[in-house]
Amino acid sequence: MSKALRWSERWFRFGLWIVAVVFASFLIGLGGNIVENLPKVEQRLTLDSFIDRPAAEALRVEITQAQTAQQQAKDALDQAQLQLNSARSDASTARDTFNNWLAARHVTKRVEQDSEVIARTAALDLLKAAERQALAAVQAQQQVLLDQQQLEQRVQSQLRELQRLAGNRLSSELRSQELRVFGYRLLLTLPLLGVAGWLFAKKRQSIWWPFVWGFIYFALFAFFVELVPYIPSYGGWVRYVVGIALTVLVGRYAIIGLNRYLERQKLAEAMPDVERRKELSYDVALARLGKKVCPGCERTVDLSNTAIDFCPHCGICLFDHCSGCKERKSAFARFCHACGAAARGEA
Repeated sequence: MSKALRWSERWFRFGLWIVAVVFASFLIGLGGNIVENLPKVEQRLTLDSFIDRPAAEALRVEITQAQTAQQQAKDALDQAQLQLNSARSDASTARDTFNNWLAARHVTKRVEQDSEVIARTAALDLLKAAERQALAAVQAQQQVLLDQQQLEQRVQSQLRELQRLAGNRLSSELRSQELRVFGYRLLLTLPLLGVAGWLFAKKRQSIWWPFVWGFIYFALFAFFVELVPYIPSYGGWVRYVVGIALTVLVGRYAIIGLNRYLERQKLAEAMPDVERRKELSYDVALARLGKKVCPGCERTVDLSNTAIDFCPHCGICLFDHCSGCKERKSAFARFCHACGAAARGEA
């Protein structure tokens, strides 16, 4: 803040800076909502958007049918297993009974029991046949279950292949969509940055400067803070291209500005002393003197040395003497600090 400002003017300027910051904060909030909601302009993509739906639906139906058949085969297998266990139990019991009876007959050796041996043997054979039949039923249901499981695995493999192809297309389209959304954000923020640059170059000293600086802060925040998290990360080429472009633009502006400044300084230093001091703003001159630099060439000067009245670099008059009291004073002061007389130019 310039030391030449009045006390009330300083507080007014401080209040206007608060207005600039508040204005920028509201703009930042609005811009943040817009940037965040930009992806909604694109269609939401899912895996079903790229998969062959008729083929996938047919495979899903086959999987459902295979799973239903498996459940039925498991239920039938459980029933067959129960029947096999029952047949084995009956055969085992009959075999034990027959063996006990044979042992008793061997002791008695009664011939009339030979026909009963034949009958018991035939009954035991029937039980063994029933056991084998139950075992065959179990094996048949196991084969049905295995066939349905293998069918489901084949269909699942075909469905996974369809999903893999659709996933590749989805990933590619998501990358393209991400780049398009980033382009939308870039198209929104770049013009703001351009307008902010124009305002900074042309309007930052106007009476509406609080709104100008508020918009500049908003544009910088929108570009460098709101946009950066959405920069695509694959390869990082977008970040590098944007960084190179910004560096070239800022560097070009700085180089051109520096050359223009040096040219203006050369022309100003070639002008007569009186005209040079007239070209300098009162506030700018006092501000530079407060920094202990020459108001004309902005080089460092030892202002505490009372023997220096002219800048040793550009020759501009820094101190002169009051026409009334002859006191040494700043050549840029409007009134004498000793007697209050107006300077020559003011008079």
